[in-house]
Amino acid sequence: MNRPLYTLLLHLALPLIALRLALRARKAPAYARRINERFSLGLPAMKPGGIWVHAVSVGESIAAAPMIRALQVRYPDLPITVTCMTPTGSERIQALFGESVQHCYLPYDLPWAAARFLDRAQPRLAVVMETELWPNHIHQCARRGIPVALANARLSERSARGYARFRKLTAPMLAELSLIAVQTQTEAQRFLDLGARPAGVEVTGSIKFDLKIDAELLQRADALRQQWQATTRPVWIAASTHAGEDEIILAAHRHLLGNHPDALLILVPRHPERFNSVNELCLSQGLTTRRRSTGEAVQAGDQVLLGDTMGELLFLYALADIAFVGGSLVANGGHNLLEPAALGKPVLSGPHLFNFLEIAAQLREAGALSEVENAAQLADRVAALLGEPGEMQRMSEAGLSVLKANQGALERLLEGLQRLL
Repeated sequence: MNRPLYTLLLHLALPLIALRLALRARKAPAYARRINERFSLGLPAMKPGGIWVHAVSVGESIAAAPMIRALQVRYPDLPITVTCMTPTGSERIQALFGESVQHCYLPYDLPWAAARFLDRAQPRLAVVMETELWPNHIHQCARRGIPVALANARLSERSARGYARFRKLTAPMLAELSLIAVQTQTEAQRFLDLGARPAGVEVTGSIKFDLKIDAELLQRADALRQQWQATTRPVWIAASTHAGEDEIILAAHRHLLGNHPDALLILVPRHPERFNSVNELCLSQGLTTRRRSTGEAVQAGDQVLLGDTMGELLFLYALADIAFVGGSLVANGGHNLLEPAALGKPVLSGPHLFNFLEIAAQLREAGALSEVENAAQLADRVAALLGEPGEMQRMSEAGLSVLKANQGALERLLEGLQRLL
C-alpha cells in the first residue's frame, strides 16, 4: 500500500472514524468536544515560526515535558506548539504548561487537514514523540522543507513486523524524517531495516531516564502521610491499571489484609472513564474505599484509596512504600517503570513488558524489579518486602543507580534538534 492508496482508504474510513469518536464520547464525554480541531477547522490563533511537538497522549506528554521545558529555556523567542490526540493528553499538556505553549489536537492524517494545520502553525521544526508516525503529516512537512525529528523513538519487534507489511508506505515516510533519535541500538537497526536513512538515525537513549524529582513533592507526600496518621502503616500502590487487572490487584490486597490488616492500597486506573466502574468494583468486594477526588483525608479504616484524579501520579507514587506498575498483568505491554524507581520505590510488575523491554531488562538485572504473574504472587511479594526493610532499601538503591547510569539522553536529543534548527 502506497501513500495515495492509504489516503483514499482514510477518506473512505471517515464515517467509521466518526462512529468511533461517538462511541468513545459515550464513555468519555470530552471526546465530543473540539471535534473541529481534528479536521483543522477552528484552530486557535498561533504565532508562526516556532517548534511543533506532537505527544499522542498522557504518557508521551509526560515524557516530552523535560524536553519542552529545555526548548523553552534554549529558544525563549520561539513559540512552541504542542499537539495530542486524546482529551487526557490535552488536560495534561494544559496542566503542565498552561499558556506558555500553543495547544490543539493534531488533525487527522488527511493531506488537506495536515496542510491547513501547517499553514496555521508554520513551524521551523517538528518533533514527534516515540512512535506516532503519520505519513501525510510527515510528507506535508517535507514538501514545506520543515525538518521532522522522531524523539525518544522506540520500535518493538512486533511493531516493526507491522510496519514491514506496508513497506511501500513506511519506507518513503521514514526516509523523509530528518532525525530518528532512537532509544537503543536494536531499535535503530529495526528503523534502518524498514527504510530509514542511515545518516538520520542516532542512538541517544531514553529521555525517561532523565526524570528529575522535585524535593517539594517528597515533602508534600510525607506531610500527607502524617496528616493521615499513616507514617507506620503499610501503603502500596497499583498504578496505570487496565481492565482485567483491577480484579487481580484487589484479590492480592484482600490476601495481604489477612497478614497486614492495616494495609492501604492506592489504586490508580490508567483511563479516567474507568474511575467510576473501578470504584464500584472496590465497593462490591467489600473494601472500604475513599476517592482521592473528594479531597478527604484517609481514615484508619480505609482499605483502598482510589486515585481518580489527573496529573497526580508521581505524587501518589511518592505516598507509597512499594509500587506496582500496571498494564503488565494483561497483555498491554506495561507502563513507565522509571517513575517509581526515580522516587526510590521497590518496583513490581506483571510479565507483559514488551513496550519497555530494554528498561525492564536493566532494572531486572540490577535487582530493582520484581515480576509476578498472579494475585497470590503479588500479595506474597508485597508482604515479603514489607517484612524486609533491608531488601526494600536495596531495590530502591538499585533502581536509582540504573537511572543515574543512563542519564544524558535529553542532552543528546537537544543537540540533534539544535542541528536541525
